Amino acid sequence: MFFENVYFVNGTAYAGKSTLVKELAERYGGILCEENYQDRLLDTLDKAEFPCLTYTRDLVDWHDFVRRTPDQYEAWIKGVTLECEQIELRILEGLQQDGRPIFVDTNVTLETLKKIVPHDHVLIMLADPDISVNLFFNRPDKEKQFLYRLILEEPNPEAALENFRQCLSRINSQENYDKFLNSGFNVLLRDENRDIDDTVKMAEKLFGLDKRLALD
Repeated sequence: MFFENVYFVNGTAYAGKSTLVKELAERYGGILCEENYQDRLLDTLDKAEFPCLTYTRDLVDWHDFVRRTPDQYEAWIKGVTLECEQIELRILEGLQQDGRPIFVDTNVTLETLKKIVPHDHVLIMLADPDISVNLFFNRPDKEKQFLYRLILEEPNPEAALENFRQCLSRINSQENYDKFLNSGFNVLLRDENRDIDDTVKMAEKLFGLDKRLALD
């Protein structure tokens, strides 16, 4: 399958991916596929086929989630990415029949993206690796605050917090950052001095979006 009307945004956490795809979808009258949009099919997934995606769905004690070692957490994240890719491609194959441009905050791997979409339909957004670790619990969203409460309930909260930070460090490593940076796709680096309008304009240029698609 090849996606002519899909625009993929990949990269690291806290780089602005979610905000960008929302803005582009609104400005171009497109279809928005936000972070974790594949969760819409989560209830239908077979545990044997998708063990990583169904891990949280079937989890009995959420304390086990924050007690995993960095090795276990990293292996799970990698598994989730590969399983998400299968679900994403399944969803996108149906959505592209609509004909409108589709803007995706994606988990699809770099290797797969090189095969399924025009080169300029992929944008990599990157933030410093330390930001994802240091600011993880600063966001007010319910999921992160829920995990933070679980960590505080552990017998040794400080040790539990440090362990979870080590898990995050594995996923947001310099190695992973460099893989994105050197992927060959267009890259936008996080810049605190750049507002969303400037970011959108840069993304439009890098994506080669036809301004005639824009909403009046």
